[in-house]
Formats: sequence, C-alpha cells, structure tokens
Amino acid sequence: MLVRIYEDLRFNDKCQLHQLFCDISYQKLNITTNQKKYCPLFCCNQIGDEGASGLGSALANCINLSNLTLTIGSNKIGDEGASGLGSGLAKCINLSNLTLNLSCNQIGDEGASGLGSGLANCINLSNLTLNLSSNQIGAMGASGLGSALAKCINLSNLTLGIGQKKFICFGL
Repeated sequence: MLVRIYEDLRFNDKCQLHQLFCDISYQKLNITTNQKKYCPLFCCNQIGDEGASGLGSALANCINLSNLTLTIGSNKIGDEGASGLGSGLAKCINLSNLTLNLSCNQIGDEGASGLGSGLANCINLSNLTLNLSSNQIGAMGASGLGSALAKCINLSNLTLGIGQKKFICFGL
C-alpha cells in the first residue's frame, strides 16, 4: 500500500495528495493542493528501508511544505532508510517545523549521521523534535548527528531523544 501512495506522490509534481492518501492517514481530512502541513501516521507498518527512502523521495517534491509531523516508529527502518529519508528532507527548503518519530527501528550510526546530514540542509528549520530512541545508535552516530544539527543555523528549539536519554535544548 505504501508503494502505491509513493507512486501517487512521485508523479504529482506539486505534491497534490490524492484522496487515497488522505483516507489512510487522516480518515478523509481535506488536504489542499498547496500543502504546507503534513502529518501522516505510518507506525508499526514494517515499511523498511525501501519505504522510508521512498517516502523521502516523495517528500522531496513538496517544496511548499513548512510543517511536517512524521511518525514512522516500529517499521524496521535501518541505516539506508534513515539516510534516504534525510536525503529527501534535505530538499524541503521551506521546512521550518519538523517532528520526526523514528523510535523502535534498526537505525545505527551510519543512519543517524545520514539523517543528520540531510537535516543540516533544511536551512529554514527552526523547531525540531527528533525521536530516535530504541535504535542501535552509538557514540559515533550521536556525534555525527550532533555535528550535522549544529549546521542548522536557524534552529532555535530542539527536542532530541536518543536511547534512554532525552535532551531538550532552547536557543541553540
């Protein structure tokens, strides 16, 4: 089903979401053609690396997107999927508010660094809530993620969950 959603998004150059996608994620919520806010819920669907990368590719076409809440926890997403999602998000140049829940997946150091590298390109990002708890991120991945997020010059509010630790930062 996610592949079908991705195909619907991929062939729509202005990110005008089809009603099929609205029915799945919002139970018939009206979504406008100039989408500025997007909040899908794909928790516990086992979309894996391919699904996460595909979702990233689809989101890369959403140039007007400024607010994104994406819950894709417990989906067997690994390093490749996290990096692919990061690459797609890097193209969301108007994104200012991002809540991303990737908890309970299989993301390691490489995936955390790749996701961070993508987010570093979100030049307008000012509010970020990132939940990466219950993954396999070690010291190298946390360091890579931190170094990448330090490049987000407009980031003013950060809530970051990694492992069993949760950090809340204001005025970075």
